[in-house]
Amino acid sequence: MQHWTIASIAPHDFFLCLDIDPYFDHEHDPMLIFEQGFTRPIPVGDRDVLMTIRFNGDPEAPEFTVSAHDLISAGERETATTAIRRILGCDIDLKPLYEAAESDPVLTPKIRELYGFKRMARASFFEDAMNRVIQTQISHKPTARKMVYGVREAYGQRLDGPGGPIASWPRPEQLVGADPEAMKKHGLSLRKGEYVVGLAHEVLSGNLDVQALEEATPQEFYERVTQIRGFGPTTAQDLMLYRNRPDAFFPSRIDKGEERGLRYWIIRSYGGDPSATSEEQFQGMIAAWQGYEAAALEYLFADWLLSEKRRRLAARKKG
Repeated sequence: MQHWTIASIAPHDFFLCLDIDPYFDHEHDPMLIFEQGFTRPIPVGDRDVLMTIRFNGDPEAPEFTVSAHDLISAGERETATTAIRRILGCDIDLKPLYEAAESDPVLTPKIRELYGFKRMARASFFEDAMNRVIQTQISHKPTARKMVYGVREAYGQRLDGPGGPIASWPRPEQLVGADPEAMKKHGLSLRKGEYVVGLAHEVLSGNLDVQALEEATPQEFYERVTQIRGFGPTTAQDLMLYRNRPDAFFPSRIDKGEERGLRYWIIRSYGGDPSATSEEQFQGMIAAWQGYEAAALEYLFADWLLSEKRRRLAARKKG
């Protein structure tokens, strides 16, 4: 194996992510990652290499040791490092958000409880988008993750892992010729299959510049992604949160007199009425978030998810 270290901007406590199930895929058991490391296929040029990532456990001097399960070149190592930094959010600087949010009554207690928490993503926009489209409207998330993995097995590369074979995430060129009808055997509807294949066409044709999306302003990102067939406003907002940067954009979406999407959730979190909150009032709610909207929202999401876990655990104990 080849090993190297990747430093992250402090504070960063990767272990807090182990309680956030949506960050992980079908093959992962977050309970084992603490001791065994986080293993997943990493794209390096035209191939994928299985790599195990281990956190040093120090939020104030965070480092990740990467172990490649196959020989890689210096160029491949650089490519892998870029992908891993995106997956882990290594370039997201939380300190400005922490300073700005000191007086925010909603965000401050969540930051104190989850100090150093950063979101996890996947290796590229294409992986995130494919994962999001397949899992949309599937309430049972283990089933949704299994559906995604079925597509990976069918179209990705087979890599030999320590616990058995692991399928890599397919590239656009591996999906562009896929038959959407054939994806039904993995649980996808015909329409979802068409969306996945259509996304691959968008990338390979050059109509969708994935690197430009990473560098675009939040509003530019949102407007471009909503032009992709099958990618609505909610999907575009969700995908915006996975970029290796802290900013985001929450456009107003009024439906039947009430806000929808992420705005609805934010307004409710701040005790507001989604049917009677003006633009000025909304901007006042997130005044401490300016420039750090994606990072801040992830704290609300993690807090809600952990609260739901505690609620279900308490209900089971009572039962």
